[in-house]
Amino acid sequence: MPVDRMLPSDDARDLIDLASTIADKVLDPVVDQAEKDRTYPDAAFRALGESGLLTLPQPTQWGGGGQPYEVYLQVLEEIAARWAAVGCALSVHNLSCHALVEFGTDQQRDKWLPSMLDGSTIGAYSLSEPQAGSDAAALACKATAVDGGYHINGTKAWITHGSIADFYTLFARTGAGSKGISCFLVPADTEGLSFGNPEDKMGLHAVPTTSAFYDNAFIPAERRISDEGAGLRIAFSALDSGRIGIAAVATGIAQAALDEAVRYANERTAFGRRIIDHQGLGFILADMAAAVDSARATYLEAARRRDAGLPYSRHASVAKLICTDAAMKVTTDAVQVFGGAGYTRDYRVERYMREAKITQIFEGTNQIQRLVINRALAEQAG
Repeated sequence: MPVDRMLPSDDARDLIDLASTIADKVLDPVVDQAEKDRTYPDAAFRALGESGLLTLPQPTQWGGGGQPYEVYLQVLEEIAARWAAVGCALSVHNLSCHALVEFGTDQQRDKWLPSMLDGSTIGAYSLSEPQAGSDAAALACKATAVDGGYHINGTKAWITHGSIADFYTLFARTGAGSKGISCFLVPADTEGLSFGNPEDKMGLHAVPTTSAFYDNAFIPAERRISDEGAGLRIAFSALDSGRIGIAAVATGIAQAALDEAVRYANERTAFGRRIIDHQGLGFILADMAAAVDSARATYLEAARRRDAGLPYSRHASVAKLICTDAAMKVTTDAVQVFGGAGYTRDYRVERYMREAKITQIFEGTNQIQRLVINRALAEQAG
């Protein structure tokens, strides 16, 4: 069902309407078969790129949409409500652009940002490693300085759009300790860069997640973003934005599950009445609706703080925690509303439940979000 949104302008409403139209016409008709067959959504990304929706929050100077995060995230929610894999990949693409947008030089931005933001290419974010997920300071992939640049050696893991992306925002070790991580913009055709087979995931089947292997891959020095040792500062800055992106994706999944459950409860009868008229089930639906509305309000609060230039790191973690936990609960309840039918792949709710689970894990597990929130409270009290 359409969401009654409070938006800052008529232009914002037009963007939401455009996203909804594309999602209904391009994504929704093919998502079920594509997820079943693990078919990459070329047409979806092409439509998003051509419409300007792929890089809404990025600067107009280099081809982005120049939209506030409040608007971008609601577009992202609309897309994720139809196809979560596309929503996640869109969020990751903007995450991968963040380093260059916020920390690159004007010369670097002029050279590479236009092609990253015009909708013709897609990016990936390469931070995690097999032994370093939540503990980003434990990265082992190494960038060794040589004449004119760096040789990269090591393995990166859990890369959304791995092997498909046109560029990779890579974090690799150039020195010791947490201040020894640096950031690089790596083209996909770099010699010495290869990829593993796609992970056999629980959900988000249409967009591959792979490992990447760097075997003495040469990266020119001009492709290092900011100073040596600035990598973790760049990564954590990007993750604040990425976390509210995933919060919006999770809210979209939850909204879709709620819509399916309400529709089914209005059509299905038991004991001579629609099952929505039975109080026990009606209260479940009411709790689901309250959870979705609360999730949306939480991510919008973080987005509005970001747009206003206020500190929002703690709020991003709160949003990621609240929205993804809500998505897991709402999708689980949606399966319950459907009963035995919900446990089959004849209905979408079982897919929503599988897709919701990963939102509690990537961009920092929800346990990490609690750690971030607690540290922020401790600093505030001190």
